[in-house]
Amino acid sequence: MDGRFYRFIVKRSINMAVVLFATLVLTIALLGPTMDRILADGVKYYVVEDINHRNLKFQNAGDRQQFIDAAIERQIKTLGLDEPWYSPKRFFNTVVRVMALDLGRSNFITSDGGSSNVRDIILEKMPKTVLLFTTSTLVITVIGLYLGAYVANRSGSILDRLNSAFAVFSGSFPTWWVGMLMIFAFAFAYHIFPARATPLTAPDDPAYIGDLLYHMLLPLITLVLVGFGSWAYIVRYFVVGVLGEDYIAAKRAAGISEKKILYSHALKNAAPPIVTVIALSLAGSFGGAITVEAVFDWPGMGQLYYQAIGMLDIPVIIGLTYVSTVIFVITVFLTDIIYAYFDPRVKVA
Repeated sequence: MDGRFYRFIVKRSINMAVVLFATLVLTIALLGPTMDRILADGVKYYVVEDINHRNLKFQNAGDRQQFIDAAIERQIKTLGLDEPWYSPKRFFNTVVRVMALDLGRSNFITSDGGSSNVRDIILEKMPKTVLLFTTSTLVITVIGLYLGAYVANRSGSILDRLNSAFAVFSGSFPTWWVGMLMIFAFAFAYHIFPARATPLTAPDDPAYIGDLLYHMLLPLITLVLVGFGSWAYIVRYFVVGVLGEDYIAAKRAAGISEKKILYSHALKNAAPPIVTVIALSLAGSFGGAITVEAVFDWPGMGQLYYQAIGMLDIPVIIGLTYVSTVIFVITVFLTDIIYAYFDPRVKVA
């Protein structure tokens, strides 16, 4: 490894930190006023509830209100709400805390274990999102690789045109809309799959994993059905370009079989951009899809996002945004490093 490669890593690391910081700052700036209002309302509610719970006695209503106001003022100062959200102290503390993955506590949502810690809630939902979207991405990738390479070798044929038409057709409809049709057809009309993807079995039940996989089938089929046509078209585009190279013609002249040329040489040389798309798709799968998980009621990060937005649970929204960005940026960073290591032209650029 030469000095250029290390400089490349340092530069990409700085870019990654800047992106994470900018994303977090923008998120806090957009949610700051709402966050202050919700926290202030929450303080007032909990102070009054605490006084009622302790059954404190007052001589008159004025004394009671004076005690409540003093308690609210103390709590607001303790939380730092006496300063605006954009004040340097509050803003800096929030940014540093979140970047260190101290995501705070949810205002309304709890995990299945009863924890209100945002980090615990996200870690509980993440495996389900990864299970659904990573599985669908892998299935779509396998189908797309073989189908795309197959039609690329038959460019201009009826099958190639059908594949292109299906890619345009399937990509024209929102996944959530197709999901609603799938639920209507296979849950209500034919009763093959459940309408809700959330298992009814308790997580500590030994049958939970099997129940979860069964409930995952309908959203998985929907995602694959919508996605594989576009993916096959992308692979076809890259492979067609490679098949036009001179060395492919030389291999054909040498008598190498078309199957070996297609899958061992053409697809291999078209791999770098394809691997990039796969990596970014897998990284994006960690964030889930809000509309898809909401339609199928899949208990993942997308549904958590949907619930947090509906309840204006600011800590959860900020935590989900930051965690999803971290995963995506790290994936891009690792992809850049792999490219730079194996391709000197990237380091020079």
